[in-house]
Amino acid sequence: MDDRPHEPRALYELEFPAPAVSGADGDGPVLIHALEGYADAGHAVSLAATHLREALDSELVATFNADELIDYRSRRPMISFNGERFESIDMPSLTVHAVRDNAGVPFLLLDGPEPDLRWEQFTTAITALAEHFDVSQVIGLNSIPMAVPHTRPSSVTAHGNDSAALGDLNRWGNDMKLPSSASMLLELRLGETGYRTAGLSVHVPHYLAQANYPGASAALIQAIGTVSGLELPVAALENAAENMREQIDGEVESNEEVASVVTSLENQYDAYMRAKDEQASLLAADQEMPSGDEIGAEFERFLAEHAAEFGDDDDSAGRDLS
Repeated sequence: MDDRPHEPRALYELEFPAPAVSGADGDGPVLIHALEGYADAGHAVSLAATHLREALDSELVATFNADELIDYRSRRPMISFNGERFESIDMPSLTVHAVRDNAGVPFLLLDGPEPDLRWEQFTTAITALAEHFDVSQVIGLNSIPMAVPHTRPSSVTAHGNDSAALGDLNRWGNDMKLPSSASMLLELRLGETGYRTAGLSVHVPHYLAQANYPGASAALIQAIGTVSGLELPVAALENAAENMREQIDGEVESNEEVASVVTSLENQYDAYMRAKDEQASLLAADQEMPSGDEIGAEFERFLAEHAAEFGDDDDSAGRDLS
Protein backbone atom coordinates (compact mmCIF):
# COMPACT_ATOMS: atom_id res chain seq x y z
CA MET A 1 0.00 0.00 0.00
CA ASP A 2 1.33 3.44 -0.93
CA ASP A 3 1.15 5.55 2.21
CA ARG A 4 2.87 8.58 0.72
CA PRO A 5 1.09 11.91 1.31
CA HIS A 6 -0.89 13.09 -1.69
CA GLU A 7 -1.97 16.66 -0.84
CA PRO A 8 -0.67 18.97 -2.06
CA ARG A 9 1.89 16.96 -4.09
CA ALA A 10 2.38 19.61 -6.79
CA LEU A 11 4.82 21.56 -4.63
CA TYR A 12 7.28 18.78 -3.77
CA GLU A 13 8.69 15.40 -4.73
CA LEU A 14 8.93 12.88 -1.89
CA GLU A 15 11.78 10.37 -1.84
CA PHE A 16 10.45 6.82 -1.82
CA PRO A 17 10.97 4.85 0.21
CA ALA A 18 11.41 7.63 2.74
CA PRO A 19 14.15 7.37 5.39
CA ALA A 20 13.08 6.16 8.83
CA VAL A 21 12.62 9.10 11.18
CA SER A 22 11.06 7.52 14.27
CA GLY A 23 13.10 7.40 17.46
CA ALA A 24 14.02 4.22 19.30
CA ASP A 25 10.88 4.58 21.41
CA GLY A 26 8.69 5.33 18.40
CA ASP A 27 8.69 9.07 19.09
CA GLY A 28 8.06 11.36 16.13
CA PRO A 29 10.86 13.64 14.94
CA VAL A 30 11.41 17.33 15.58
CA LEU A 31 10.99 19.48 12.46
CA ILE A 32 13.44 22.39 12.17
CA HIS A 33 12.75 25.00 9.49
CA ALA A 34 15.63 27.24 8.46
CA LEU A 35 14.50 29.51 5.63
CA GLU A 36 17.01 31.99 4.22
CA GLY A 37 16.21 35.49 3.11
CA TYR A 38 13.90 37.58 5.27
CA ALA A 39 15.63 37.13 8.63
CA ASP A 40 19.10 35.73 8.04
CA ALA A 41 21.47 38.43 9.31
CA GLY A 42 25.05 37.24 9.28
CA HIS A 43 23.82 34.27 7.22
CA ALA A 44 23.45 32.60 10.60
CA VAL A 45 20.42 30.54 9.57
CA SER A 46 21.93 29.22 6.34
CA LEU A 47 25.28 28.49 8.04
CA ALA A 48 23.50 26.59 10.83
CA ALA A 49 21.46 24.52 8.37
CA THR A 50 24.50 23.69 6.23
CA HIS A 51 26.43 22.71 9.34
CA LEU A 52 23.69 20.37 10.56
CA ARG A 53 23.33 18.67 7.18
CA GLU A 54 27.04 18.22 6.60
CA ALA A 55 28.36 17.55 10.10
CA LEU A 56 25.72 14.87 10.78
CA ASP A 57 24.33 11.89 8.87
CA SER A 58 21.53 13.11 6.61
CA GLU A 59 19.27 11.75 3.87
CA LEU A 60 17.06 13.62 1.43
CA VAL A 61 13.35 13.32 2.20
CA ALA A 62 11.63 15.81 -0.11
CA THR A 63 12.51 18.42 -2.74
CA PHE A 64 10.23 21.39 -3.37
CA ASN A 65 9.50 22.76 -6.83
CA ALA A 66 11.35 26.06 -6.83
CA ASP A 67 9.58 27.17 -10.03
CA GLU A 68 6.31 27.21 -8.07
CA LEU A 69 7.67 29.08 -5.05
CA ILE A 70 10.53 31.41 -6.05
CA ASP A 71 10.34 34.70 -7.98
CA TYR A 72 13.59 34.55 -9.95
CA ARG A 73 13.30 38.20 -10.98
CA SER A 74 13.56 39.35 -7.36
CA ARG A 75 16.36 36.89 -6.54
CA ARG A 76 18.11 36.13 -9.79
CA PRO A 77 20.12 32.88 -9.78
CA MET A 78 23.84 33.29 -10.52
CA ILE A 79 24.96 31.91 -13.87
CA SER A 80 28.56 31.12 -14.87
CA PHE A 81 29.98 32.47 -18.13
CA ASN A 82 33.46 31.52 -19.36
CA GLY A 83 33.89 34.36 -21.84
CA GLU A 84 32.35 32.47 -24.72
CA ARG A 85 29.39 30.52 -23.40
CA PHE A 86 27.28 29.89 -20.32
CA GLU A 87 28.45 26.84 -18.40
CA SER A 88 26.23 26.38 -15.34
CA ILE A 89 23.62 28.04 -13.14
CA ASP A 90 23.11 27.91 -9.40
CA MET A 91 19.37 27.34 -9.08
CA PRO A 92 17.75 27.63 -5.62
CA SER A 93 17.04 24.43 -3.72
CA LEU A 94 14.41 24.03 -0.99
CA THR A 95 14.59 20.59 0.61
CA VAL A 96 13.72 18.47 3.63
CA HIS A 97 16.40 16.14 5.01
CA ALA A 98 16.25 13.48 7.69
CA VAL A 99 19.22 14.10 9.99
CA ARG A 100 20.48 12.17 13.01
CA ASP A 101 21.98 13.97 16.01
CA ASN A 102 25.10 12.88 17.90
CA ALA A 103 23.04 10.29 19.81
CA GLY A 104 21.43 8.91 16.65
CA VAL A 105 18.06 10.60 17.26
CA PRO A 106 16.42 11.55 13.93
CA PHE A 107 14.96 14.95 13.13
CA LEU A 108 13.75 16.70 9.98
CA LEU A 109 15.46 19.79 8.56
CA LEU A 110 13.69 22.06 6.06
CA ASP A 111 16.14 24.55 4.58
CA GLY A 112 16.64 26.74 1.55
CA PRO A 113 15.33 30.10 0.32
CA GLU A 114 12.14 31.53 1.76
CA PRO A 115 9.32 31.08 -0.78
CA ASP A 116 8.23 34.26 -2.54
CA LEU A 117 4.91 32.76 -3.67
CA ARG A 118 2.09 30.45 -2.52
CA TRP A 119 2.74 30.75 1.20
CA GLU A 120 -0.53 29.13 2.20
CA GLN A 121 0.00 26.23 -0.19
CA PHE A 122 3.54 25.89 1.10
CA THR A 123 2.42 25.72 4.74
CA THR A 124 -0.27 23.20 3.78
CA ALA A 125 2.39 21.05 2.12
CA ILE A 126 4.63 21.22 5.20
CA THR A 127 1.66 20.34 7.41
CA ALA A 128 0.99 17.27 5.24
CA LEU A 129 4.62 16.20 5.60
CA ALA A 130 4.49 16.81 9.37
CA GLU A 131 1.40 14.62 9.65
CA HIS A 132 2.93 11.90 7.48
CA PHE A 133 6.11 11.71 9.59
CA ASP A 134 4.28 12.20 12.91
CA VAL A 135 6.29 15.30 13.82
CA SER A 136 6.38 15.96 17.56
CA GLN A 137 7.68 19.55 17.66
CA VAL A 138 8.38 22.38 15.20
CA ILE A 139 11.29 24.84 15.62
CA GLY A 140 11.97 27.84 13.35
CA LEU A 141 15.27 29.71 13.04
CA ASN A 142 15.84 33.42 12.43
CA SER A 143 18.73 35.86 12.80
CA ILE A 144 18.16 39.56 13.33
CA PRO A 145 20.55 42.55 13.12
CA MET A 146 20.65 44.27 16.51
CA ALA A 147 22.63 46.97 18.31
CA VAL A 148 24.87 44.42 20.02
CA PRO A 149 28.69 44.16 20.02
CA HIS A 150 30.70 41.34 18.48
CA THR A 151 32.68 41.13 21.73
CA ARG A 152 29.78 39.58 23.65
CA PRO A 153 28.19 36.15 23.23
CA SER A 154 25.38 35.95 20.69
CA SER A 155 22.05 35.82 22.52
CA VAL A 156 18.82 34.19 21.42
CA THR A 157 15.25 35.36 21.93
CA ALA A 158 12.53 32.72 21.79
CA HIS A 159 8.78 32.54 21.30
CA GLY A 160 6.22 29.82 20.73
CA ASN A 161 3.11 28.11 22.07
CA ASP A 162 4.97 25.86 24.56
CA SER A 163 6.52 28.15 27.18
CA ALA A 164 7.89 25.24 29.21
CA ALA A 165 10.02 24.07 26.27
CA LEU A 166 11.59 27.54 25.91
CA GLY A 167 13.12 27.33 29.36
CA ASP A 168 15.18 30.35 30.39
CA LEU A 169 15.67 31.73 26.87
CA ASN A 170 14.93 35.45 26.48
CA ARG A 171 11.43 36.53 25.42
CA TRP A 172 10.41 39.59 23.42
CA GLY A 173 7.80 40.58 26.00
CA ASN A 174 6.04 43.23 23.88
CA ASP A 175 3.02 43.29 21.57
CA MET A 176 4.12 44.08 18.01
CA LYS A 177 2.88 44.44 14.47
CA LEU A 178 5.61 43.51 12.00
CA PRO A 179 6.02 42.38 8.41
CA SER A 180 5.50 38.64 8.22
CA SER A 181 7.61 35.91 6.67
CA ALA A 182 6.93 32.41 5.38
CA SER A 183 8.67 31.10 8.51
CA MET A 184 6.30 33.07 10.77
CA LEU A 185 3.27 31.84 8.83
CA LEU A 186 4.55 28.28 9.04
CA GLU A 187 4.84 28.57 12.82
CA LEU A 188 1.36 30.10 13.07
CA ARG A 189 -0.37 27.52 10.88
CA LEU A 190 1.35 24.52 12.45
CA GLY A 191 0.51 25.88 15.89
CA GLU A 192 -3.14 26.24 14.85
CA THR A 193 -3.06 22.60 13.73
CA GLY A 194 -1.95 21.54 17.21
CA TYR A 195 1.81 21.18 16.95
CA ARG A 196 4.15 22.41 19.67
CA THR A 197 6.00 25.31 18.06
CA ALA A 198 9.02 27.42 18.91
CA GLY A 199 10.84 30.24 17.13
CA LEU A 200 14.47 31.08 17.87
CA SER A 201 15.91 34.46 16.85
CA VAL A 202 19.63 35.06 17.32
CA HIS A 203 20.97 38.63 17.57
CA VAL A 204 23.74 39.61 15.13
CA PRO A 205 25.79 42.84 15.39
CA HIS A 206 24.14 45.17 12.92
CA TYR A 207 27.49 46.25 11.50
CA LEU A 208 28.25 42.61 10.57
CA ALA A 209 24.82 41.68 9.20
CA GLN A 210 26.16 41.21 5.66
CA ALA A 211 29.12 39.04 6.69
CA ASN A 212 29.09 35.39 7.65
CA TYR A 213 28.75 35.31 11.45
CA PRO A 214 29.28 31.72 12.66
CA GLY A 215 29.03 32.66 16.35
CA ALA A 216 25.33 33.36 15.86
CA SER A 217 24.89 30.01 14.11
CA ALA A 218 26.48 28.25 17.06
CA ALA A 219 24.12 30.07 19.44
CA LEU A 220 21.11 28.99 17.35
CA ILE A 221 22.17 25.35 17.39
CA GLN A 222 22.74 25.43 21.15
CA ALA A 223 19.26 26.91 21.57
CA ILE A 224 17.79 24.12 19.44
CA GLY A 225 19.33 21.67 21.87
CA THR A 226 17.81 23.53 24.81
CA VAL A 227 14.32 23.51 23.31
CA SER A 228 14.31 20.03 21.75
CA GLY A 229 16.81 17.94 23.70
CA LEU A 230 18.71 17.07 20.51
CA GLU A 231 22.48 16.62 20.85
CA LEU A 232 24.00 18.79 18.14
CA PRO A 233 27.65 19.65 17.33
CA VAL A 234 28.85 23.26 17.52
CA ALA A 235 32.65 23.06 17.97
CA ALA A 236 33.51 23.85 14.34
CA LEU A 237 31.23 26.89 14.30
CA GLU A 238 32.70 28.11 17.58
CA ASN A 239 36.21 27.78 16.15
CA ALA A 240 35.21 29.74 13.05
CA ALA A 241 33.63 32.39 15.30
CA GLU A 242 36.83 32.76 17.33
CA ASN A 243 38.89 33.25 14.18
CA MET A 244 36.51 35.92 12.93
CA ARG A 245 36.50 37.65 16.33
CA GLU A 246 40.30 37.94 16.23
CA GLN A 247 40.21 39.54 12.78
CA ILE A 248 37.56 42.07 13.77
CA ASP A 249 39.31 42.88 17.05
CA GLY A 250 42.49 43.73 15.15
CA GLU A 251 40.62 46.26 13.02
CA VAL A 252 38.80 47.76 15.99
CA GLU A 253 41.99 48.24 17.97
CA SER A 254 43.57 50.17 15.10
CA ASN A 255 40.76 52.73 14.83
CA GLU A 256 39.67 54.90 17.76
CA GLU A 257 36.35 55.90 16.18
CA VAL A 258 35.29 52.31 15.60
CA ALA A 259 36.55 51.29 19.04
CA SER A 260 34.42 54.02 20.62
CA VAL A 261 31.27 52.77 18.92
CA VAL A 262 31.96 49.17 19.94
CA THR A 263 32.58 50.31 23.53
CA SER A 264 29.22 52.10 23.52
CA LEU A 265 27.52 48.93 22.32
CA GLU A 266 29.31 46.94 25.03
CA ASN A 267 28.08 49.33 27.72
CA GLN A 268 24.52 49.07 26.43
CA TYR A 269 24.69 45.28 26.28
CA ASP A 270 26.13 45.02 29.78
CA ALA A 271 23.47 47.36 31.15
CA TYR A 272 20.79 45.19 29.57
CA MET A 273 22.27 42.05 31.10
CA ARG A 274 22.32 43.70 34.55
CA ALA A 275 18.68 44.69 34.14
CA LYS A 276 17.60 41.36 32.69
CA ASP A 277 15.77 40.35 35.86
CA GLU A 278 13.59 43.43 35.39
CA GLN A 279 12.62 42.25 31.88
CA ALA A 280 14.47 45.04 30.10
CA SER A 281 14.29 44.86 26.32
CA LEU A 282 17.03 45.46 23.78
CA LEU A 283 14.30 46.79 21.50
CA ALA A 284 13.45 49.59 23.93
CA ALA A 285 16.71 50.49 25.60
CA ASP A 286 16.75 53.63 27.72
CA GLN A 287 19.93 54.99 26.20
CA GLU A 288 20.31 55.93 22.55
CA MET A 289 21.52 53.07 20.36
CA PRO A 290 24.41 53.78 18.02
CA SER A 291 23.26 53.36 14.43
CA GLY A 292 24.97 51.55 11.61
CA ASP A 293 25.99 54.94 10.20
CA GLU A 294 28.10 55.57 13.29
CA ILE A 295 30.27 52.64 12.39
CA GLY A 296 31.07 54.76 9.36
CA ALA A 297 33.34 54.20 6.42
CA GLU A 298 35.94 52.31 8.44
CA PHE A 299 33.85 49.18 8.90
CA GLU A 300 32.56 49.40 5.34
CA ARG A 301 36.14 49.54 4.10
CA PHE A 302 37.10 46.73 6.45
CA LEU A 303 34.31 44.43 5.26
CA ALA A 304 35.04 45.24 1.62
CA GLU A 305 38.73 44.44 2.05
CA HIS A 306 37.91 41.18 3.82
CA ALA A 307 34.98 40.15 1.63
CA ALA A 308 36.71 36.92 0.68
CA GLU A 309 37.38 36.02 4.30
CA PHE A 310 33.91 36.86 5.56
CA GLY A 311 32.13 35.65 2.44
CA ASP A 312 33.18 32.81 0.19
CA ASP A 313 36.07 31.60 2.34
CA ASP A 314 34.10 31.57 5.57
CA ASP A 315 31.18 30.01 3.75
CA SER A 316 33.31 27.17 2.53
CA ALA A 317 34.77 26.81 6.00
CA GLY A 318 31.27 26.73 7.38
CA ARG A 319 30.43 23.91 5.00
CA ASP A 320 33.46 21.82 6.01
CA LEU A 321 32.31 21.14 9.54
CA SER A 322 32.54 17.41 9.89
